[in-house]
Amino acid sequence: MAPHNFPAVFDADGHVMETDADIFDYLPPPYRGQTQLFTAPFFPGLDAWHRAASRVGDGLGRVLERPTAQDWLGFLDAASVAVSVLFPTNGLAHGVLADPKWAAGLARGYNDWLYDRFLRVAPDRLKGMALIAMQDPAQAVVELRRAVGELGMIGAVLPAVGLPEALGHRSYWPVYEAAQDLNCLLAVHGAPTWGLGLEKLRNLIELRVLNHAIAQQIQMTSLILSGVFEIYPGLRIAFCEAGCGWVPYLMERLDREYASRHTQVPLLKRPPSEYLRTGQVFLHAELDERGLAYAIEVLGEGAFFCASDFPHEPKQDFIRTLAEFAAREDIRASAKGKLLWDNPQRMYGLV
Repeated sequence: MAPHNFPAVFDADGHVMETDADIFDYLPPPYRGQTQLFTAPFFPGLDAWHRAASRVGDGLGRVLERPTAQDWLGFLDAASVAVSVLFPTNGLAHGVLADPKWAAGLARGYNDWLYDRFLRVAPDRLKGMALIAMQDPAQAVVELRRAVGELGMIGAVLPAVGLPEALGHRSYWPVYEAAQDLNCLLAVHGAPTWGLGLEKLRNLIELRVLNHAIAQQIQMTSLILSGVFEIYPGLRIAFCEAGCGWVPYLMERLDREYASRHTQVPLLKRPPSEYLRTGQVFLHAELDERGLAYAIEVLGEGAFFCASDFPHEPKQDFIRTLAEFAAREDIRASAKGKLLWDNPQRMYGLV
């Protein structure tokens, strides 16, 4: 029996658990077959914390699963979920890489591995988000076009942390033009904490409270005020894994500053908050966050999507929250249906 009463559920953000050994055989020249690459991790760490060591040391954690494609399909069946979109795990630190050539080669290897091990196994149920080397925007455009056109991926990840410039910088605009032309999504996804000032905190729990939302606020502010959404009206960008309760607050701050300093952002044709209502921006919503009802009131029903975060979160957690979400009385049935199916379909360009 289905754990919820929704006719269809689209999981807009799950994860694979890639390792260096997984990707090694898929690396392009000149890296192919070069075993000396294993002398250092392929991806940088998210920060100075070792997540698994913290779980072990606390005695409270769990061992994260490394699901195969078949494991993923089993999860989708257990949760009565139709489709999931797969993001990387270690690859979320891809933006921290300093070497553009290695970033490009690693992105290509990861994308080929993801396609071979997951996407081609169940193309109707498992969709993929590519890594692209934003360190070299020209190469990022080439890989985005290959990943979408040849591998059937439905978009690419934009690092929330690590790049030398915020995402509104004009050096990245060719990527946005290509995504608009390809009708694919770009998804801002955090996890790393480098450069956010959080090294002053002494416990991992403190970093975990702050890292996603702070990184997302920086990138959303940059993208809106730089004029990206004005210049590329067909561009769609999602903000992943930070919830949505902070967005109404940021909207007010953006508009307050725009009212007195609008001459500093000459490309904007309307108040900044209005770009969050154009249908170009999509926001992750925790199904149990109390601020979701207010965020829907402020932004409308069409801006939100849900994510299992499996296997970073236990499969039973998503199953339980789906059932609890179905019972929420503060959110209209129409909004629930859009959040769980219509919005992610449109977000990913599948309708």
